[in-house]
Amino acid sequence: MFPVADFSWDDVDAALFDLDGVVTPTAEVHMRAWAEMFNAFLQAYDGAGDRSPYTDADYFAHVDGKPRYDGVRDFLGARGIDLPEGTSDDPASAETVRGLGNRKNDAFNAVLARDGVTAYPGSVALLDHLRNRGLPLAVVSSSVNAPAVLEAAGLADRFRTVVSGAVAEELGLPGKPAPDTFQHAADVLGVPHARAVVLEDAVSGVRAGAAGGFAAVIGVDRGAGHGTLSDAGATVVVSDLADLVP
Repeated sequence: MFPVADFSWDDVDAALFDLDGVVTPTAEVHMRAWAEMFNAFLQAYDGAGDRSPYTDADYFAHVDGKPRYDGVRDFLGARGIDLPEGTSDDPASAETVRGLGNRKNDAFNAVLARDGVTAYPGSVALLDHLRNRGLPLAVVSSSVNAPAVLEAAGLADRFRTVVSGAVAEELGLPGKPAPDTFQHAADVLGVPHARAVVLEDAVSGVRAGAAGGFAAVIGVDRGAGHGTLSDAGATVVVSDLADLVP
């Protein structure tokens, strides 16, 4: 890891942003939705496995930054709970991996519709700076809700492309911590991977950036911890994106 002062926007030709927790505080909405869904499930579940309450530590260890169904699958696996996979069309009431994922998605959309979302001021300041530089930008998010979040935050026009969870599924791209979604975004922007920078707050996303051959991976510490993000492969760690505005 090197100091923020050693990073220069002159060294890159594109910026690839995660959304939740980097541009908008929707990671907090996701955390609440996951906690409500998993704890209700664990309280009602009477099968084998560890049914102790779901915590924020579980979110960071098993769910954060991953495609929704992967997060469900990984958390249940860590608890020794075996549910059928189901299908993406399963109702939210179904006790399947995908049913639980759909249940969480319903909870997230209800909170978003009720409360809306406002981007982090420091993130908007950086987006303003990069717009003035003419740097092409992309959002790379595991969430299928990324376009709706950007619209709600008034930022949809800031990004040339949005690689959401729905896009990744349509193209058959593996989710984070695989680097494929970030690489695809750089390809769409027409920028070599080695000339693009990744900005991420999740360990899985930082690992994806580190594996993708990018110019730099900027970790945004919204709770994971500077050391944790650095250990995952971040070359720079900041507490707020305003730290990257010269």
